[in-house]
Amino acid sequence: MNSRKFSFLVLLIFTVTVCFFYINSVFIQTNQRILKVSNSSALAEVCDSVIRGQMISIQETVLNPSFENHSCQDYLLQNHYITAPLSKEEAQFPLAYVMVIHKDFETFERLFRAVYMPQNVYCVHMDEKATIPFKDAVKWLVGCFPNAFLASKMESVVYAGISRLQADLNCIKDLVASEVQWKYIINTCGQDFPLKTNKEIIHHLKEFKGKNITPGVLPPSHVVRRTKYIYMEQRYILFSFMLWTLRKKTLPPHNLTIYFGSAYVALTREFANFVIQDQRAIDLLKWSKDTYSPDEHFWVTLNRIPGVPGSMPNASWEGNLRAIKWRDMESEHGGCHGHYVRGICIFGNGDLKWLYDSPNMFANKFELKTYPLTLECLELRLRERALNQSEIPVQSSWYL
Repeated sequence: MNSRKFSFLVLLIFTVTVCFFYINSVFIQTNQRILKVSNSSALAEVCDSVIRGQMISIQETVLNPSFENHSCQDYLLQNHYITAPLSKEEAQFPLAYVMVIHKDFETFERLFRAVYMPQNVYCVHMDEKATIPFKDAVKWLVGCFPNAFLASKMESVVYAGISRLQADLNCIKDLVASEVQWKYIINTCGQDFPLKTNKEIIHHLKEFKGKNITPGVLPPSHVVRRTKYIYMEQRYILFSFMLWTLRKKTLPPHNLTIYFGSAYVALTREFANFVIQDQRAIDLLKWSKDTYSPDEHFWVTLNRIPGVPGSMPNASWEGNLRAIKWRDMESEHGGCHGHYVRGICIFGNGDLKWLYDSPNMFANKFELKTYPLTLECLELRLRERALNQSEIPVQSSWYL
């Protein structure tokens, strides 16, 4: 095939592709009912319609937090933050949260409001590369809560690099020093959202009877290279990435068996101390600095060591920590009704029923600006359930 024919073929394929996506977009928009919803009661009806399979979108978000021209006291009141433990059980079982974020303040604000309880403690790590307006907004928000703070050390995070794991560890070190006697630490990112109430999360954690939840298995063949070869973080002005060098790594320290698992975990306070202080953990962290996505082997590897505080040497993928729709597992979850980013579904309205039915504590990922109704329906449903579970009188300002 000569170059002219090849160029024409490429142009034809490109044109057909663009036309397909344009027509598909128009078709979806013309078949959706676009509603203007003004209050939470109307929103609840819209959410029920979505669950029944109707194609609906909303013009703008309904449950809008806002701190413009507000004092902290007004912000908490007008944005419906829960300001007292809802039960004795919850007061006696405080949780610690690590929240690693880098963009989309509005989505993070919804996450924070959804998981906030006054007896818990929250460490927020902002990527050093985040924009100044984003950082300023987060600083203002965190400053309104005596049980929330910014990480004492910030990292410039590279996707799948050691800096992502270090961001978690920076917060864990800060939380271990906290006066709050938290029972478990849960790490999250800014595109997470809870599927369970604070009380339900506590009940789920109690089922593990002081064990750490670090889902994972021995590494499948396609991920072995992540810890077999040296990877290096590469940073440039506009982008960053992990460079695969083809140079082999040394064997893991202390003859450790490397596992592969979730970057998102639930850890006991005793295990958090172990991670910071034990030489095996310190050496594994040092060894992991030039691996790919070390947060996907660090936690699970340490938690498989017999005798470690709260360890589960024989565990597998159990734990129900995150509901995620992976692109390569569509046969199991039925497909993504939003869109995929790096093989993970950004949930759309059509995913709501699946999320409602999930046994997991959290789900990932969400984009408030792209699919506002998905997040709003989850938030409204979760708040109503939390207040229905309350064992103290519910203040009117707590209703969304």
